[in-house]
Amino acid sequence: MRGYHGTMRASFRLGRIAGVPVGVNWSVLVIFALIAWGLSANQFPRAYPGESVAAYVLAGLAAAVVFFLGLLAHEVSHAIVAKRNGLAVEGITLWLFGGVAELKGEAKDPGAELRISGVGPLVSLVIGLFFGAIAVLLALAGEDGLLLGVMAWLAGINVLLAVFNVLPAAPLDGGRLLRAAVWKATGDRTKASVVAARAGWVLGALLIGLGLWQFLAGVGFGGLWLALIGWFLIGAAGMEERQARLGSALRGIRVADVMTPQPQTASGQMTVADFVDHYLFAYRHSALPLTEDGRPVGLVTLDRVRGIPADRRPGTTLAEVSCRADELVLASPDEQLNDLLPRLSECADGRALVVTEGRLVGIISPSDISRAVQRGSMRDDLARH
Repeated sequence: MRGYHGTMRASFRLGRIAGVPVGVNWSVLVIFALIAWGLSANQFPRAYPGESVAAYVLAGLAAAVVFFLGLLAHEVSHAIVAKRNGLAVEGITLWLFGGVAELKGEAKDPGAELRISGVGPLVSLVIGLFFGAIAVLLALAGEDGLLLGVMAWLAGINVLLAVFNVLPAAPLDGGRLLRAAVWKATGDRTKASVVAARAGWVLGALLIGLGLWQFLAGVGFGGLWLALIGWFLIGAAGMEERQARLGSALRGIRVADVMTPQPQTASGQMTVADFVDHYLFAYRHSALPLTEDGRPVGLVTLDRVRGIPADRRPGTTLAEVSCRADELVLASPDEQLNDLLPRLSECADGRALVVTEGRLVGIISPSDISRAVQRGSMRDDLARH
């Protein structure tokens, strides 16, 4: 039930589909077990009595597996269409509320947004109609047992998934479609994103209210599930609005515009004690790049140094406490700041080293980003007035 953006972490990888890494978050196991148990222990025995326990369990497991394969098809379709429209796809992750196709960058125009967003619900609808057609054929052939039940459930759940996903509220696919429509009408991507995000907030609040009302009215625990989905929507919609405003503030700003050029550096062979005695008070920044022949090989922050006990500092080198070379976030001076931001979270130190032909030319810190956001927001405010 997720749109095609997100950052949900995969707990384990399944492999690649259409060249895209596919992973599963541990929360999928929870919802898989709930679906399989609900079908095999309750829904199927009530609707189709007289079968063996093994038959009900097999039917519940099969239905749950095919349902998640349908979710995967939904997300893979987003990824394939996104790649055809010039966007890189970092991966697909299935999790508690469905799936996430993690795209790098934004659709270049409302038409691309429409195509990428619309294909997922369309695939879910086609899957639902496919299983619905099989159920109809089985019923016409006189089948009225578990097989018909499985097909009918798969038809209903996939059509429901398609309908829910086209509700006009971010981060659902329908929110993307709403954003594409507002973007097309106004020419303002940021305004369109804010409208879709606020629609997501409204839908989330309605679902929470409906869910709590159902629970308090004694309808069952399904109401709590609705409330949980609503809570997720509100959180995700708020994040989408913040990201939209941040992206607007930083639009057109290059890495070179905000970086600290030619930062002071040190050798990884220097001891922590030597750094504390001779560099600490003379160095005005909170992160120190480590270089060899001008090439970055690590990054040391004051927090990392502070974590080394005083008695170990003379025998500990900066290289031993640094963010390693393969963990560094590297950027080029001409790269757009908006493109760099998602990568800054890859290293716990939250900094990027700016390189030209492999040689260090600058550094970007969280405070540099904050100043850029403030100035970009001021620029946008002045442009509006």
